[in-house]
This record gives sequence, C-alpha cells and structure tokens, in this order.
Amino acid sequence: MRRAILTLTAAAAVVVAPLALPSTAFAQKVVSSTPGKGGSPHETVEYKVGAATVTIVYGRPYLKGRSLDALAPAGKVYRTGADEATTLKTDKALQIGTLAVPAGTYTLYTLPGSPWQLIVNKQTGQWGTEYTQGQDLGRTPMTAGTLSSPAEQLTIAVVGSNLEIHWGTMKQAVAISAK
Repeated sequence: MRRAILTLTAAAAVVVAPLALPSTAFAQKVVSSTPGKGGSPHETVEYKVGAATVTIVYGRPYLKGRSLDALAPAGKVYRTGADEATTLKTDKALQIGTLAVPAGTYTLYTLPGSPWQLIVNKQTGQWGTEYTQGQDLGRTPMTAGTLSSPAEQLTIAVVGSNLEIHWGTMKQAVAISAK
C-alpha cells in the first residue's frame, strides 16, 4: 500500500510540475506603491522575464464612471497611466512583439485603435503627456481581448509570456521575452 501511494504521488508530481513552471517564470514583485504627483496611486512592479529583470513604474488611474474611450480615445497617443510617464526598465535585451528592445530605460505609450499599438519611446523622465514621436524606439501591434471581470483601475502586468494592459473590460496584450 505504501509503495502504491508513493508511486501515485510521484506520478502526480510529474504531471503537475510542468504546469507550474510558467507562473514561476513570470513572477511579479510589487516593489512600492506611492501617491503620484497628480493624485493617482503609483506602483513599481518587477518581473522576471527569462533572465531579464523588468521593472515598470506607472500611475494607476481609476475609471470612476468615465468611459475608457474618453480617457484613451482611438487614434490619439495615450500616456498609458497617470501623471508621470510610465517607464519600463530592463537589465537585458527584450523582444516585445515585433520590437527588439536593448537593455535600458524607456517610456511606454499606447495608440488606441484597431489594433492598439504599444509604443516604446527612448525619452524618459517627462510628464506623461509630453510625447515626442521622434524619440520612438518603435511601435508594435497588440492583441485585444475582453476581461471576464472589469478592472476599475488600470493595470499593467506580465501575464504568462505577454505584457498586458487591463482597464474596464479591455485587455491588450503583446508577447514579451528575453533575448
């Protein structure tokens, strides 16, 4: 009986272990949460993406009954957060969608539309609405989805092998990996 239990336990571990690997490969660590200069809470989150450490610092506005289309209108570059510009820092080169992103610090913007575009910009340290297109490292299309439960507060996260933006019932995703 004891041998049968050990055999079943070992077999279950072999079946379950591979399923647990993706979640540990992209673990989030909230480094800090502070009030922003403009009033929205700000978070610094850190992820392991393969061998790279990716840190995202962004303001997390609430919908507060407002329409997402009014806050991030189609065809107009959106700061993708609140207050200060959203930053992405990586200690290793990344592939984000179609973009090769060298190690460094960047600002993230989006261009809502069909499809949404993620913009990786080389200018950093500015207020979120100070966008200079000539500083773009590049743009990559995102894939739209719908959340099963609405997100009142903007969330940027690495989920599985995607960089995702959640807000309202909208989900935008783009593949992310270490090079």
